[in-house]
Amino acid sequence: MTGAAHTSPTGTSQSRANHFRLPMLQGILPISWARIPADILAGLTLAALAIPEVMGYTKIAQAPVITGPYTLLIPMALFALFGSSRHLVVGADSATAAILASGLSGLATPGSAGWVALASLLALLAGGILLIARVVRLGFLADFLSRTVLVGFLTGVGVQVATGELPGLLGLPGGGHGVVSKLTNAVRQIGQVNPYDLAIAATVIGVILGARQVSRRIPGALIAVLGAILASWALDLNARGVAVLGAVPSGLAQPGLPQVDWSFDLLERLVPTAVAMSVVILAQSAATSRAYAARHSERLNENTDLVGLALANIGAGLTGTFVVNGSPTKTQMVDSAGGRSQLAQITTSLIVLVVLLFLTRPLGYMPNVVLSAVVFLIGLDLIDLGAMHQNYIERPSEFCVALITALAVMFIGVEEGILLAMALSLLDHVRRGYRPRNGVLVRASSGGLRMRPVAEPGQIRPGLLVYRFNHSMYYANAEQLSQQTRALVENAEPPLQWFCIDMAAVDDVDFSAAATLRSLHGVLHRKEVRLVLVEVSDDVRAELERYGLVSLFGQSAFYETIHELVSAFETGRRRLAQ
Repeated sequence: MTGAAHTSPTGTSQSRANHFRLPMLQGILPISWARIPADILAGLTLAALAIPEVMGYTKIAQAPVITGPYTLLIPMALFALFGSSRHLVVGADSATAAILASGLSGLATPGSAGWVALASLLALLAGGILLIARVVRLGFLADFLSRTVLVGFLTGVGVQVATGELPGLLGLPGGGHGVVSKLTNAVRQIGQVNPYDLAIAATVIGVILGARQVSRRIPGALIAVLGAILASWALDLNARGVAVLGAVPSGLAQPGLPQVDWSFDLLERLVPTAVAMSVVILAQSAATSRAYAARHSERLNENTDLVGLALANIGAGLTGTFVVNGSPTKTQMVDSAGGRSQLAQITTSLIVLVVLLFLTRPLGYMPNVVLSAVVFLIGLDLIDLGAMHQNYIERPSEFCVALITALAVMFIGVEEGILLAMALSLLDHVRRGYRPRNGVLVRASSGGLRMRPVAEPGQIRPGLLVYRFNHSMYYANAEQLSQQTRALVENAEPPLQWFCIDMAAVDDVDFSAAATLRSLHGVLHRKEVRLVLVEVSDDVRAELERYGLVSLFGQSAFYETIHELVSAFETGRRRLAQ
């Protein structure tokens, strides 16, 4: 039966087999039966590591602790079923949790039912925005957040998160908004340090870091959490002044729309936060899924992933929890444990279901300082000083962009930071395109061609200068095109007969640049210098024809290769000599 499909004379059956993709289960199918045990084990490992991690994220989101595991239930399962990535893990995330907390500040009391309802509404809005992004194919927007900017953004979030947990580590009341205010209050309250909280925090951090030193596969966070719960129960730490979580509700949240006072005014206040979260979700999830698809030589469909992410957030909004995101840390947990499909994530969701139904009572004994310690380490993990230093050494301009982004997140706000990050990414791109590093082509000693700076011009043949423009031609660099062309022609020695623009790197010519080319043609014609073009792509030639430049320059002004150009120039010069 399979042979018939492969021996079709037209190849139609095989083509359909290669291109047909189910609208769901793309991250699971095809199932490799030999890998099922490894995927299930990876799912168990993820549950062991992710449950305490997402409980920590609830402190960042200022939501009840039970909402953390909820993000690993329905939202994770929905992405596993409807996404295309075989590796991306979706759940609570520090960056989006921080944006959420910032966006809801002043709208409700943190941790209250009203806060949770607004957080769920934000998840619904983010899901809707991601669906719209899928419909209009906005997946490309992820490309506008460079890795440099993401490093700066996550570093800023990490500093903000880590400093925010310092009072919790020391058993202090804390307070204040922003990094400076929180640190100042912590210093003022230093005399109120709770020695029990400090000892527990040091132990938890020591256990987690020690486990990492031995093996990343050891669930240090889970061991620390379970040990702290056991010690709290056995030693009755609550009676010794150690604050604990208290009663944690068991079971599942009642599904339904968030109970909020629906109004256009409320939506108007929440939409900017939802947009900021959606941008982070789109960028971070795409970057993570791309990285793991490349690592395992697999294909993915980013538009399908947008649907999966949208449904995951809608599921979060309808099940009483907050926004979810593609998580690099959780994805690495599964990959390190040997998981190679979303079957691992389905396994994790089932384990979380069991925990929520039967094992929430022991969570009530967990000291609050344990979550502060877990979140503190999460914040430190986000601070990527290595990447920042590498940027500083290899490309100082990009380091400045990353640093400005980090400082904006720390001292202005997370939402403002992500918007500034997008603006800086675009400005950095425009800056490079505004002053491209153009040059002139000359003969190398080996007989080939090499490029020299415009400031050191040379001629490929006496009377023929080839000027290479190394960017698309648009309004911002059109003046540079004009100035460099005029300077090269005026200062040429010997005087030029032909001036050639090498268009190999030009993929677009806008209206302003076309007007500049038209003006240069007139200037050079008056100087009796012929303007010609080489290596013009079909798309760019079609644009030049639309602008009327092909008819103005003449068909004979276009050459496919440098060799053809030089041959035509020498032929023309011989004719003139005769």
